[in-house]
Amino acid sequence: MTIVATGPSVSAAAPTDKGVGPLLRSWRERRRISQLELALRADSSARHISFVETGRSRPSEEMVLRLAEHLDVPVRERNALLVAAGYAPRYPETPLDDPALDALRDGVERLIQGYEPYPALVVDAGYTVVAANRGIAMLLEGVDEELLAPAPNAMRLTLHPRGLAPRIRNLREWRGHLLAQMEREIALHRSDPLRSLYEEVAGYPVPEEAAEDEPAEPVAYFALPLRIEHGGRVLSFVSSISTFNTPMDVTVAELAIETFLPADPATAKYLHTVAG
Repeated sequence: MTIVATGPSVSAAAPTDKGVGPLLRSWRERRRISQLELALRADSSARHISFVETGRSRPSEEMVLRLAEHLDVPVRERNALLVAAGYAPRYPETPLDDPALDALRDGVERLIQGYEPYPALVVDAGYTVVAANRGIAMLLEGVDEELLAPAPNAMRLTLHPRGLAPRIRNLREWRGHLLAQMEREIALHRSDPLRSLYEEVAGYPVPEEAAEDEPAEPVAYFALPLRIEHGGRVLSFVSSISTFNTPMDVTVAELAIETFLPADPATAKYLHTVAG
């Protein structure tokens, strides 16, 4: 599946009408770091941090970026902090189909294709699928066409009653894992669109036919598996999510590559057999 542009991300930058001080204080409190600890990390003083947070002192552009780095603020929200402090955004948000990202798109496509026959996909901050390999396409066989329309959403594809949900044999466990993942993202980004998506998918009914079952032979999984039926067999996967190291672009920062590794030899053998 070719990487496609998906429009604006659902990850919303923090509001700037509060000023940079309250926003920095909010991030510090969320990270559960004291003013003194942040000052030591940023080579500043607790007094200066206090003055910045209360608006008595305007931080330099360098200081805003330094504090954001030590508070592990996402790239999009770092731009919001800069704007709130009266500076221009530092990080661009390049459309995914822009020629400037040709090398990125090519590299990502090669990566997920090289992972075949195992499933792999790329999503943005709103869980919109921007690329997927043939392993994912195989798992999506039988999913409602409406859910597969352009810019499909990974959470809807997985949890919707007309999506993968009826075939997931440990749906309650996997659903709980996905909802907890979304809750962490909402806490990190404070995104209203992401919260709306969460409320939507959390409200989906759990299909009766997706009853929990146990493997015929107990398997010592090293991580929570996704156990899903395909072609009359139950396949087991464990997933891994990768992001780009030190991204300098909002779009790139919000991409995530999720790969599904066979959790048992039978699943690996089946995938290779189906792939021919």
